[in-house]
Amino acid sequence: MLDQTGRLSHTGATEADSENPRKKNFRLHQSKIDRAMEVLGTRTETETIEQALDLIVFQRQLLDGIDALYGGGIVNVFEETEE
Repeated sequence: MLDQTGRLSHTGATEADSENPRKKNFRLHQSKIDRAMEVLGTRTETETIEQALDLIVFQRQLLDGIDALYGGGIVNVFEETEE
C-alpha cells in the first residue's frame, strides 16, 4: 500500500519489522541506485534498497494472489528470459 507521499508502506507488522538490520557489503552500480532513488523518491541508499526489496516481495504477493484467485495462467512479464 502506498502512503500519502506515494511511497510503499507496510499495512501491518512483518517479520522484517521485528528483525535487527544487518550490515552488508555489496558491489552495486551507482547509476542503478541513483535511478532507483529518483523513481522511489527515497533519501538514502539504504532506504532505496529496502523499498526495492519490499516492492519485489509485494509483486510476488500480488502474482500469487491473482494466481490463487484465477487458478493460474499468470505470466510474469518482468522475468528475464533467455533468447
